[in-house]
Amino acid sequence: MPNHYGDLSPVKTRDIITTMEKKETEITFYNKQLPLLVEKGSDGFYAVECPLFEGCYTQGKTIDEALQNVREVLALILEDAEAQETLREYHPENIGFQAITI
Repeated sequence: MPNHYGDLSPVKTRDIITTMEKKETEITFYNKQLPLLVEKGSDGFYAVECPLFEGCYTQGKTIDEALQNVREVLALILEDAEAQETLREYHPENIGFQAITI
């Protein structure tokens, strides 16, 4: 549900696997949805961040480009054994987004 604060969109690790397979990296996580914060900036670019992993953010001219870029960032992050363990242990019951006005 997009709003001017951003949007929480899931990215499936299956897409990450596809990217990683192209790099000949094997990983066995399938169908996990990860939280993404997507926000359109005043410059028109879309910024995307996955709060599950430190430093996992990127941008793109379009939302599709930004989501593809974050898949690539996630593929790189998931080359690390600690990140793989984080993903393995990630089992949220609910993913939501709240905005407050200050």
